[in-house]
Amino acid sequence: MSSPDLILLHAPSVYDFREKSILYGPVSDLVPSTPVFEMYPIGFTTIAEYLERHGLRVRIVNLAVQMLKDAHFDAESHLRKLDAAAFGIDLHWLPHAHGAIEVARIVKRLHPQRPVIFGGFSSSYFHLDLISRPEVDFVVRGDSTEQPMLQLVAYIRAGGSPHPRTASPEGRRLAAIPNLVWRDADGNPQVNPLTYVPDSLDGLLLDYSYVLKAVVRYRDLTSFIPFRAWMSYPITAALSVRGCRYNCITCGGSACAYARLHGRRRPAFRKPEDLAGDVRRVGLFSHGPVFILGDIRQAGDDYAQQFLDALAGYKKPVFLELFDAAPPTFFRRLAQALPNVTIEVSLESHDERIRRAFGRPYTTEAIERTMKDALDAGCQRLDVFFMVGLREQTYESVMQTIDYCAALMARFDSKGDRRLIPFVSPLAPFLDPGSRAFEQPERYGYRLRCRTLEEHRQALLAPSWKYVLNYETQWMSRDEIVSATYEAGRRMNRLKAHYGLVDARVAEATDRRIARAVQLVAEIDRIMAIADPLERQA
Repeated sequence: MSSPDLILLHAPSVYDFREKSILYGPVSDLVPSTPVFEMYPIGFTTIAEYLERHGLRVRIVNLAVQMLKDAHFDAESHLRKLDAAAFGIDLHWLPHAHGAIEVARIVKRLHPQRPVIFGGFSSSYFHLDLISRPEVDFVVRGDSTEQPMLQLVAYIRAGGSPHPRTASPEGRRLAAIPNLVWRDADGNPQVNPLTYVPDSLDGLLLDYSYVLKAVVRYRDLTSFIPFRAWMSYPITAALSVRGCRYNCITCGGSACAYARLHGRRRPAFRKPEDLAGDVRRVGLFSHGPVFILGDIRQAGDDYAQQFLDALAGYKKPVFLELFDAAPPTFFRRLAQALPNVTIEVSLESHDERIRRAFGRPYTTEAIERTMKDALDAGCQRLDVFFMVGLREQTYESVMQTIDYCAALMARFDSKGDRRLIPFVSPLAPFLDPGSRAFEQPERYGYRLRCRTLEEHRQALLAPSWKYVLNYETQWMSRDEIVSATYEAGRRMNRLKAHYGLVDARVAEATDRRIARAVQLVAEIDRIMAIADPLERQA
């Protein structure tokens, strides 16, 4: 079998996580993946499909899943056996800063003649840091890299030099590829204009049949699995939009972050009938849920109605996000079209003032009415998310949020209904680069402990998630964020057991794990306080 033109590699958060003792904490509790963050970005699938559609061969290799599933899996030996015209590595969310760079180093050592390409949101932000590293040959910026990647891989496949002189024909060819960052023959970074920012997703096809064909082609199921538990929980995603109308202050996917990182001034929406087609195609091979990324009402009520009309009668599970309060008419239409729908709402805090400071526009009264309307209309489940580490939030406020969750459960879950399920978690370990809080931390009440890519890469090696956090706030130190997170988790766990949302034995086991984690945090703090590094290491 001939080698593919491009291999897309997804690394674990920390490359050698199996050899390190790290207390990861609950930083990944609200996503399907583990703290290793083994779920590769949806862009892998769209890039692979787009390049394959245009005659190139692409293989996805999820190193993180393979390392999780098999304690004896030798990642370096596996990488040595792989070959392609080029290797692509995602540095999308910043918690991959260590793993992505380590994998790039290994690939460059094993395959020194093969170009290494970085992409993703964090790659776009730190493109100059990345291109200065010898293991990185190219960075492709932007939120829509399918077309630039096609041009770049075609150039590489044709034998183009990764580091030509700028005035040479090859240099001019590279300079013509939009969004590309490269190094010339003298080692100088060349940053091409960020001009490929499509205003629609019409040319995009999120077709998971590519994955099915590739699994057969390469006889390799594990490499294509999105996250470790996917076989038992085969959730997939459908992309409704690139961009956002909202400006939540810590979000790297906010409107201002999209403008700063990707040059996107307005969201690009997928046609509603095409989005419905994406969901139906998933249903042809999977009985698992499809998560629609982005609130379908962002493009307006007409868009939402057209999508629901096109998907009407689809009986398999669908997850929908709500970024704002919704009227009862929306839920009535939703119930008619999708009988098996789960609603996801992020309240962040019970306190309207804190929620508004974060960027959520709705009142408590409006969102409670929305929750009632969703349940009355027959949604299968309503997941409600709260966060720790917000602007203006104190330890006491976090505990009041748990009291508010108790009131929600008493109202909606006390009669055996059990469809409303609240969750609480800290913000991801890092404030997202490009977000307002990252760019202007003092203005928004944050204190950043890491700014550069290298600082974040080193932080990921800390022995506890407390020391990984790149932020604290004017209202809570890192110690208080950690304490509030564990106490909130303990109280929430007991409430869920009381209202029958979790089995009593599961709740008891969770309570023991939290107690053990609190002890470990204290022990790690004691060790970290030892001044002598040799004694500390012992």
